[in-house]
Amino acid sequence: MLKKRLLLAGIVFTLSAGILLGCSNQASPWSEAEVELMRTLWIESLPALPPDPSNQYADDPRAVALGAKLFSDVRFSSNGEVSCATCHIASKDFQDGLPLAQGVGTTDRRTMPIAGTAYSPWFFWDGRKDSQWAQALGPLENPVEHGGTRTFYVKLIQAHYKTEYEALFGTLPDFSDESRFPVPAAPIDDEVAAANWASMSEADREAVTLVYVNMGKAIAAFERTIMPRTSRFDFYVEAVLANDISAARDIFTADEEAGLKLFLNEANCTRCHNGPLLTDNDFHNTGVPAVADLPEDIGRARGAQQVLADEFNCLSKYSDAAPEDCKELRFMLAEGEELERAFKTPSLRDVANRAPFMHAGQFASIEEVLRHYKNAPDAPKGHSELEVLHLSEAQLQKIVAFLKTLTAMDR
Repeated sequence: MLKKRLLLAGIVFTLSAGILLGCSNQASPWSEAEVELMRTLWIESLPALPPDPSNQYADDPRAVALGAKLFSDVRFSSNGEVSCATCHIASKDFQDGLPLAQGVGTTDRRTMPIAGTAYSPWFFWDGRKDSQWAQALGPLENPVEHGGTRTFYVKLIQAHYKTEYEALFGTLPDFSDESRFPVPAAPIDDEVAAANWASMSEADREAVTLVYVNMGKAIAAFERTIMPRTSRFDFYVEAVLANDISAARDIFTADEEAGLKLFLNEANCTRCHNGPLLTDNDFHNTGVPAVADLPEDIGRARGAQQVLADEFNCLSKYSDAAPEDCKELRFMLAEGEELERAFKTPSLRDVANRAPFMHAGQFASIEEVLRHYKNAPDAPKGHSELEVLHLSEAQLQKIVAFLKTLTAMDR
Protein backbone atom coordinates (compact mmCIF):
# COMPACT_ATOMS: atom_id res chain seq x y z
CA MET A 1 0.00 0.00 0.00
CA LEU A 2 1.44 3.35 -1.14
CA LYS A 3 1.57 6.06 1.52
CA LYS A 4 2.66 9.67 1.24
CA ARG A 5 3.40 11.48 4.45
CA LEU A 6 3.18 15.26 4.68
CA LEU A 7 4.14 17.41 7.62
CA LEU A 8 1.38 20.01 7.88
CA ALA A 9 1.54 22.46 10.79
CA GLY A 10 3.35 19.89 12.89
CA ILE A 11 0.81 17.14 12.24
CA VAL A 12 1.72 14.08 10.17
CA PHE A 13 -1.02 13.55 7.64
CA THR A 14 -1.16 10.25 5.74
CA LEU A 15 -2.48 9.97 2.20
CA SER A 16 -3.23 6.30 1.79
CA ALA A 17 -4.59 4.06 -0.91
CA GLY A 18 -7.98 5.66 -0.37
CA ILE A 19 -6.80 8.65 -2.41
CA LEU A 20 -5.44 6.44 -5.12
CA LEU A 21 -8.75 4.60 -5.39
CA GLY A 22 -10.76 7.81 -5.41
CA CYS A 23 -12.57 7.08 -2.13
CA SER A 24 -14.30 10.01 -0.43
CA ASN A 25 -17.06 10.47 2.08
CA GLN A 26 -17.74 14.10 1.18
CA ALA A 27 -19.28 15.72 -1.87
CA SER A 28 -16.86 17.68 -3.99
CA PRO A 29 -17.23 21.48 -3.98
CA TRP A 30 -15.58 21.62 -7.39
CA SER A 31 -17.02 21.47 -10.87
CA GLU A 32 -15.34 19.38 -13.53
CA ALA A 33 -14.05 22.57 -15.20
CA GLU A 34 -12.57 23.82 -11.91
CA VAL A 35 -10.84 20.52 -11.29
CA GLU A 36 -9.27 20.61 -14.73
CA LEU A 37 -8.14 24.18 -14.17
CA MET A 38 -6.56 23.17 -10.88
CA ARG A 39 -4.78 20.35 -12.67
CA THR A 40 -3.10 22.90 -14.96
CA LEU A 41 -1.82 24.79 -11.89
CA TRP A 42 -0.52 21.65 -10.14
CA ILE A 43 3.26 21.38 -9.93
CA GLU A 44 3.10 17.84 -11.31
CA SER A 45 1.78 19.35 -14.56
CA LEU A 46 5.07 21.18 -15.06
CA PRO A 47 6.60 19.72 -18.23
CA ALA A 48 10.20 18.60 -18.56
CA LEU A 49 12.69 21.44 -18.58
CA PRO A 50 12.89 22.72 -22.16
CA PRO A 51 16.29 22.90 -23.86
CA ASP A 52 17.97 26.25 -24.40
CA PRO A 53 19.21 26.12 -28.02
CA SER A 54 21.05 29.42 -27.50
CA ASN A 55 23.29 27.87 -24.82
CA GLN A 56 25.05 24.64 -25.78
CA TYR A 57 26.39 24.35 -22.22
CA ALA A 58 22.98 24.74 -20.54
CA ASP A 59 22.83 21.18 -19.21
CA ASP A 60 26.55 20.45 -18.81
CA PRO A 61 27.32 19.55 -15.16
CA ARG A 62 30.69 21.29 -15.45
CA ALA A 63 28.95 24.50 -16.46
CA VAL A 64 26.52 24.12 -13.55
CA ALA A 65 29.43 23.76 -11.11
CA LEU A 66 31.32 26.74 -12.53
CA GLY A 67 28.17 28.83 -12.74
CA ALA A 68 27.33 28.16 -9.09
CA LYS A 69 30.74 29.52 -8.08
CA LEU A 70 30.47 32.59 -10.29
CA PHE A 71 26.94 33.23 -8.98
CA SER A 72 28.27 33.65 -5.43
CA ASP A 73 31.68 35.25 -6.07
CA VAL A 74 31.73 38.85 -4.78
CA ARG A 75 35.00 39.53 -6.59
CA PHE A 76 32.92 40.00 -9.72
CA SER A 77 31.91 43.53 -8.74
CA SER A 78 33.57 46.93 -8.69
CA ASN A 79 33.63 47.08 -4.87
CA GLY A 80 34.33 43.40 -4.19
CA GLU A 81 31.13 43.08 -2.19
CA VAL A 82 28.39 42.15 -4.70
CA SER A 83 27.58 38.83 -6.36
CA CYS A 84 24.46 37.51 -8.06
CA ALA A 85 23.62 35.93 -4.71
CA THR A 86 23.60 39.35 -3.04
CA CYS A 87 20.21 40.10 -4.55
CA HIS A 88 19.14 36.54 -5.35
CA ILE A 89 19.30 35.06 -1.85
CA ALA A 90 18.61 31.33 -1.72
CA SER A 91 16.87 31.48 1.68
CA LYS A 92 14.53 34.20 0.34
CA ASP A 93 13.39 32.38 -2.81
CA PHE A 94 16.33 33.89 -4.71
CA GLN A 95 15.22 37.50 -4.21
CA ASP A 96 16.12 40.03 -1.51
CA GLY A 97 12.93 41.34 0.13
CA LEU A 98 13.74 44.97 -0.77
CA PRO A 99 11.59 47.44 -2.73
CA LEU A 100 14.58 48.22 -4.98
CA ALA A 101 17.58 45.96 -5.52
CA GLN A 102 20.82 47.01 -3.84
CA GLY A 103 24.07 46.31 -5.66
CA VAL A 104 27.02 48.70 -5.63
CA GLY A 105 24.23 51.28 -5.80
CA THR A 106 20.43 51.33 -5.80
CA THR A 107 18.52 50.14 -8.86
CA ASP A 108 15.16 51.35 -10.16
CA ARG A 109 13.38 48.00 -9.82
CA ARG A 110 12.61 45.09 -7.55
CA THR A 111 14.70 41.88 -7.67
CA MET A 112 12.80 39.11 -9.45
CA PRO A 113 12.89 35.49 -8.16
CA ILE A 114 14.72 32.87 -10.22
CA ALA A 115 12.97 29.54 -9.58
CA GLY A 116 11.51 28.12 -12.78
CA THR A 117 12.67 30.99 -14.99
CA ALA A 118 14.24 28.47 -17.39
CA TYR A 119 10.67 28.01 -18.67
CA SER A 120 10.36 31.68 -19.59
CA PRO A 121 11.15 33.25 -22.97
CA TRP A 122 11.76 36.71 -21.45
CA PHE A 123 13.78 38.08 -18.53
CA PHE A 124 13.71 41.18 -16.32
CA TRP A 125 10.48 43.03 -15.58
CA ASP A 126 10.47 44.41 -19.13
CA GLY A 127 11.73 41.34 -21.02
CA ARG A 128 14.79 43.12 -22.38
CA LYS A 129 16.69 39.82 -22.45
CA ASP A 130 15.57 36.56 -24.07
CA SER A 131 17.76 33.96 -22.35
CA GLN A 132 19.06 33.25 -18.88
CA TRP A 133 22.66 33.69 -20.02
CA ALA A 134 21.98 37.06 -21.65
CA GLN A 135 20.14 38.13 -18.51
CA ALA A 136 23.09 37.11 -16.33
CA LEU A 137 25.39 39.43 -18.28
CA GLY A 138 23.23 42.53 -17.84
CA PRO A 139 23.86 43.21 -14.13
CA LEU A 140 27.61 42.62 -14.47
CA GLU A 141 28.11 45.83 -16.47
CA ASN A 142 25.27 47.79 -14.88
CA PRO A 143 26.85 50.68 -12.92
CA VAL A 144 24.54 50.23 -9.90
CA GLU A 145 24.46 46.43 -9.82
CA HIS A 146 27.92 44.81 -10.18
CA GLY A 147 29.50 47.88 -11.73
CA GLY A 148 32.35 46.13 -13.56
CA THR A 149 33.52 45.80 -17.14
CA ARG A 150 34.35 42.97 -19.52
CA THR A 151 38.12 43.24 -19.28
CA PHE A 152 37.88 43.33 -15.49
CA TYR A 153 35.83 40.13 -15.46
CA VAL A 154 37.90 38.12 -17.92
CA LYS A 155 41.04 38.90 -15.94
CA LEU A 156 39.29 37.50 -12.85
CA ILE A 157 38.45 34.34 -14.80
CA GLN A 158 42.10 34.05 -15.79
CA ALA A 159 43.31 34.57 -12.21
CA HIS A 160 40.82 32.37 -10.36
CA TYR A 161 38.96 30.01 -12.73
CA LYS A 162 41.38 29.23 -15.55
CA THR A 163 41.43 25.45 -15.05
CA GLU A 164 37.65 25.10 -14.74
CA TYR A 165 37.02 27.46 -17.64
CA GLU A 166 39.40 25.66 -19.99
CA ALA A 167 37.99 22.23 -19.09
CA LEU A 168 34.62 23.46 -20.36
CA PHE A 169 35.21 26.11 -23.00
CA GLY A 170 38.74 25.45 -24.27
CA THR A 171 41.93 27.46 -24.08
CA LEU A 172 41.63 30.80 -22.31
CA PRO A 173 43.42 33.70 -24.03
CA ASP A 174 46.14 35.51 -22.07
CA PHE A 175 44.63 38.80 -20.90
CA SER A 176 47.60 39.92 -18.80
CA ASP A 177 48.91 42.57 -21.23
CA GLU A 178 47.44 45.83 -19.86
CA SER A 179 48.21 47.73 -23.05
CA ARG A 180 46.04 45.32 -25.06
CA PHE A 181 43.43 44.63 -22.38
CA PRO A 182 43.04 47.77 -20.27
CA VAL A 183 40.71 47.97 -17.28
CA PRO A 184 38.08 49.33 -17.37
CA ALA A 185 37.03 48.52 -20.91
CA ALA A 186 33.57 47.71 -22.27
CA PRO A 187 30.99 49.05 -24.77
CA ILE A 188 29.01 50.79 -22.04
CA ASP A 189 27.91 54.32 -21.13
CA ASP A 190 31.13 55.18 -19.31
CA GLU A 191 33.59 57.56 -20.95
CA VAL A 192 36.78 55.87 -19.79
CA ALA A 193 35.58 52.28 -20.31
CA ALA A 194 34.17 53.09 -23.75
CA ALA A 195 37.38 54.87 -24.84
CA ASN A 196 39.54 51.97 -23.68
CA TRP A 197 37.27 49.52 -25.50
CA ALA A 198 37.50 51.55 -28.70
CA SER A 199 41.30 51.53 -28.43
CA MET A 200 41.44 47.73 -28.49
CA SER A 201 41.72 45.74 -31.70
CA GLU A 202 38.59 44.07 -33.01
CA ALA A 203 40.16 40.65 -32.42
CA ASP A 204 40.95 41.48 -28.79
CA ARG A 205 37.46 42.86 -28.18
CA GLU A 206 36.01 39.66 -29.61
CA ALA A 207 38.26 37.47 -27.45
CA VAL A 208 37.13 39.32 -24.33
CA THR A 209 33.46 39.19 -25.27
CA LEU A 210 33.53 35.45 -25.95
CA VAL A 211 34.86 34.76 -22.45
CA TYR A 212 32.31 37.17 -21.02
CA VAL A 213 29.51 35.36 -22.88
CA ASN A 214 30.72 32.01 -21.58
CA MET A 215 30.52 33.37 -18.05
CA GLY A 216 26.86 34.10 -18.65
CA LYS A 217 26.26 30.65 -20.12
CA ALA A 218 27.81 28.99 -17.07
CA ILE A 219 25.76 31.08 -14.65
CA ALA A 220 22.64 30.23 -16.67
CA ALA A 221 23.43 26.51 -16.44
CA PHE A 222 23.38 26.85 -12.66
CA GLU A 223 20.20 28.93 -12.66
CA ARG A 224 18.42 26.24 -14.73
CA THR A 225 18.73 23.96 -11.70
CA ILE A 226 16.76 26.35 -9.48
CA MET A 227 13.23 25.02 -9.59
CA PRO A 228 9.96 25.63 -7.72
CA ARG A 229 9.13 23.29 -4.87
CA THR A 230 5.98 21.47 -3.85
CA SER A 231 3.47 23.40 -1.74
CA ARG A 232 0.39 22.53 0.30
CA PHE A 233 -1.67 23.67 -2.68
CA ASP A 234 -0.12 20.91 -4.78
CA PHE A 235 -1.04 18.25 -2.24
CA TYR A 236 -4.56 19.67 -2.05
CA VAL A 237 -4.89 19.39 -5.83
CA GLU A 238 -3.56 15.84 -5.71
CA ALA A 239 -6.30 14.90 -3.27
CA VAL A 240 -8.99 16.67 -5.32
CA LEU A 241 -7.85 14.91 -8.48
CA ALA A 242 -8.21 11.62 -6.62
CA ASN A 243 -11.71 12.76 -5.55
CA ASP A 244 -10.80 12.41 -1.88
CA ILE A 245 -12.40 15.60 -0.58
CA SER A 246 -12.06 14.45 3.02
CA ALA A 247 -8.29 14.25 2.58
CA ALA A 248 -8.25 17.57 0.74
CA ARG A 249 -10.02 19.29 3.62
CA ASP A 250 -7.44 17.95 6.05
CA ILE A 251 -4.89 19.87 3.96
CA PHE A 252 -6.80 23.16 3.44
CA THR A 253 -8.85 25.20 5.88
CA ALA A 254 -12.31 26.36 4.83
CA ASP A 255 -10.96 29.86 4.16
CA GLU A 256 -8.11 28.53 2.03
CA GLU A 257 -10.53 26.45 -0.01
CA ALA A 258 -12.87 29.42 -0.43
CA GLY A 259 -9.92 31.60 -1.43
CA LEU A 260 -8.93 29.10 -4.12
CA LYS A 261 -12.48 29.13 -5.51
CA LEU A 262 -12.38 32.93 -5.68
CA PHE A 263 -8.92 32.80 -7.28
CA LEU A 264 -10.23 30.51 -10.03
CA ASN A 265 -13.49 32.36 -10.58
CA GLU A 266 -14.65 35.82 -9.43
CA ALA A 267 -11.16 37.27 -8.92
CA ASN A 268 -10.10 36.13 -12.41
CA CYS A 269 -6.50 35.64 -11.20
CA THR A 270 -5.72 32.86 -13.67
CA ARG A 271 -6.02 35.31 -16.54
CA CYS A 272 -2.34 36.11 -15.86
CA HIS A 273 -1.31 33.68 -13.11
CA ASN A 274 -1.79 30.39 -14.91
CA GLY A 275 0.13 27.17 -15.50
CA PRO A 276 2.14 25.23 -12.91
CA LEU A 277 4.38 28.26 -12.28
CA LEU A 278 1.31 30.49 -11.83
CA THR A 279 2.53 32.97 -14.43
CA ASP A 280 1.85 33.41 -18.12
CA ASN A 281 5.38 34.85 -18.56
CA ASP A 282 3.78 37.73 -20.45
CA PHE A 283 3.51 41.48 -19.87
CA HIS A 284 0.54 43.39 -18.51
CA ASN A 285 -0.35 46.94 -17.57
CA THR A 286 -2.22 46.60 -14.29
CA GLY A 287 -2.29 50.27 -13.37
CA VAL A 288 0.53 50.00 -10.84
CA PRO A 289 1.38 53.50 -9.58
CA ALA A 290 4.67 55.12 -10.54
CA VAL A 291 7.22 55.87 -7.83
CA ALA A 292 7.64 59.64 -7.57
CA ASP A 293 11.43 59.82 -7.19
CA LEU A 294 12.28 57.23 -9.85
CA PRO A 295 12.76 57.85 -13.60
CA GLU A 296 9.75 57.18 -15.81
CA ASP A 297 9.43 53.46 -16.43
CA ILE A 298 7.45 52.42 -19.52
CA GLY A 299 8.14 48.71 -19.05
CA ARG A 300 7.76 46.38 -22.04
CA ALA A 301 7.43 49.29 -24.48
CA ARG A 302 11.14 49.93 -23.97
CA GLY A 303 12.16 46.36 -23.16
CA ALA A 304 10.83 45.08 -26.50
CA GLN A 305 13.07 47.48 -28.39
CA GLN A 306 16.04 46.65 -26.20
CA VAL A 307 15.81 42.90 -26.74
CA LEU A 308 15.59 43.37 -30.50
CA ALA A 309 18.80 45.42 -30.42
CA ASP A 310 20.59 43.30 -27.81
CA GLU A 311 24.05 42.12 -28.86
CA PHE A 312 23.40 38.86 -26.97
CA ASN A 313 19.90 37.98 -28.15
CA CYS A 314 18.91 34.62 -29.63
CA LEU A 315 19.74 35.73 -33.17
CA SER A 316 23.16 37.13 -32.26
CA LYS A 317 26.47 35.60 -33.26
CA TYR A 318 27.04 34.65 -29.61
CA SER A 319 23.90 32.51 -29.51
CA ASP A 320 24.21 28.79 -30.24
CA ALA A 321 20.68 28.70 -31.67
CA ALA A 322 19.69 28.44 -35.29
CA PRO A 323 17.39 31.24 -36.52
CA GLU A 324 14.44 28.87 -36.58
CA ASP A 325 14.96 28.29 -32.84
CA CYS A 326 14.33 31.98 -32.12
CA LYS A 327 10.61 32.14 -32.81
CA GLU A 328 9.80 34.14 -29.66
CA LEU A 329 12.17 36.90 -30.71
CA ARG A 330 11.34 36.81 -34.42
CA PHE A 331 7.59 37.01 -33.93
CA MET A 332 7.32 39.06 -30.72
CA LEU A 333 4.98 42.03 -30.38
CA ALA A 334 7.41 44.93 -30.59
CA GLU A 335 5.19 48.01 -30.30
CA GLY A 336 1.72 49.19 -29.41
CA GLU A 337 -0.16 50.89 -26.59
CA GLU A 338 -0.60 47.57 -24.78
CA LEU A 339 3.15 47.54 -24.09
CA GLU A 340 3.14 50.90 -22.28
CA ARG A 341 3.89 50.28 -18.60
CA ALA A 342 3.34 46.56 -19.10
CA PHE A 343 5.49 44.47 -16.76
CA LYS A 344 6.17 40.75 -16.59
CA THR A 345 3.84 38.59 -14.52
CA PRO A 346 5.84 37.08 -11.64
CA SER A 347 5.22 33.55 -10.41
CA LEU A 348 2.94 33.29 -7.38
CA ARG A 349 4.82 30.31 -5.97
CA ASP A 350 6.23 31.32 -2.56
CA VAL A 351 4.54 34.70 -3.02
CA ALA A 352 3.76 35.08 0.70
CA ASN A 353 7.49 35.28 1.40
CA ARG A 354 8.29 37.86 -1.26
CA ALA A 355 7.01 41.21 0.01
CA PRO A 356 7.11 43.97 -1.13
CA PHE A 357 5.39 43.54 -4.47
CA MET A 358 5.34 44.91 -8.04
CA HIS A 359 8.22 46.08 -10.20
CA ALA A 360 9.40 48.77 -7.80
CA GLY A 361 8.05 47.40 -4.51
CA GLN A 362 5.03 49.72 -4.60
CA PHE A 363 2.87 47.51 -2.34
CA ALA A 364 4.03 46.30 1.06
CA SER A 365 1.60 43.39 1.44
CA ILE A 366 -0.53 40.93 -0.49
CA GLU A 367 -3.58 42.69 0.93
CA GLU A 368 -2.49 45.97 -0.69
CA VAL A 369 -2.01 44.21 -4.03
CA LEU A 370 -5.48 42.66 -3.90
CA ARG A 371 -7.14 45.96 -2.96
CA HIS A 372 -5.39 47.57 -5.92
CA TYR A 373 -6.77 44.88 -8.23
CA LYS A 374 -10.21 45.19 -6.63
CA ASN A 375 -10.36 48.97 -7.18
CA ALA A 376 -8.74 48.91 -10.66
CA PRO A 377 -7.41 52.50 -10.76
CA ASP A 378 -6.38 54.12 -14.02
CA ALA A 379 -2.81 53.51 -15.16
CA PRO A 380 -0.27 56.34 -14.90
CA LYS A 381 0.40 55.77 -18.60
CA GLY A 382 -1.07 53.46 -21.22
CA HIS A 383 -4.21 51.46 -20.56
CA SER A 384 -4.74 49.28 -17.49
CA GLU A 385 -6.14 45.81 -18.15
CA LEU A 386 -7.86 45.73 -14.76
CA GLU A 387 -11.59 45.78 -14.23
CA VAL A 388 -13.25 46.51 -10.90
CA LEU A 389 -13.73 43.38 -8.82
CA HIS A 390 -16.89 43.28 -6.75
CA LEU A 391 -15.31 41.46 -3.82
CA SER A 392 -15.69 42.13 -0.12
CA GLU A 393 -12.80 42.57 2.31
CA ALA A 394 -13.65 39.17 3.76
CA GLN A 395 -13.33 37.60 0.32
CA LEU A 396 -9.97 39.29 -0.22
CA GLN A 397 -8.74 37.82 3.06
CA LYS A 398 -9.74 34.36 1.87
CA ILE A 399 -7.68 34.86 -1.29
CA VAL A 400 -4.76 35.89 0.92
CA ALA A 401 -5.22 32.69 2.92
CA PHE A 402 -5.11 30.66 -0.30
CA LEU A 403 -2.00 32.44 -1.61
CA LYS A 404 -0.15 31.47 1.55
CA THR A 405 -0.68 27.79 0.66
CA LEU A 406 1.64 28.31 -2.33
CA THR A 407 4.63 28.46 0.02
CA ALA A 408 7.08 25.59 -0.50
CA MET A 409 6.71 22.77 2.02
CA ASP A 410 10.30 22.96 3.27
CA ARG A 411 9.87 26.48 4.61
